[in-house]
Amino acid sequence: MGYDVIYRRAAEKYLDSQTKATRKRIMDAIDDLPEGDVIKLKGRKGFRLTIGGFRVLFDYVDGSTVDVVTIAPRGDVYKK
Repeated sequence: MGYDVIYRRAAEKYLDSQTKATRKRIMDAIDDLPEGDVIKLKGRKGFRLTIGGFRVLFDYVDGSTVDVVTIAPRGDVYKK
């Protein structure tokens, strides 16, 4: 099942700062949703996708759209 993906500005900026191989790995994992290591977040709205040392925080907007809120390294993603 394919989803339309909306990247917020912070997620786009992070992807732009990565190497081409890393960017492809992250975007391929997002395109494969709902497959992968996806867990519903506790204490906040949304879900988390784990891709190696990276975390993608996202939410389902409707039945066919994924809103990627942020992408960051494992230790930094939950800091505001």
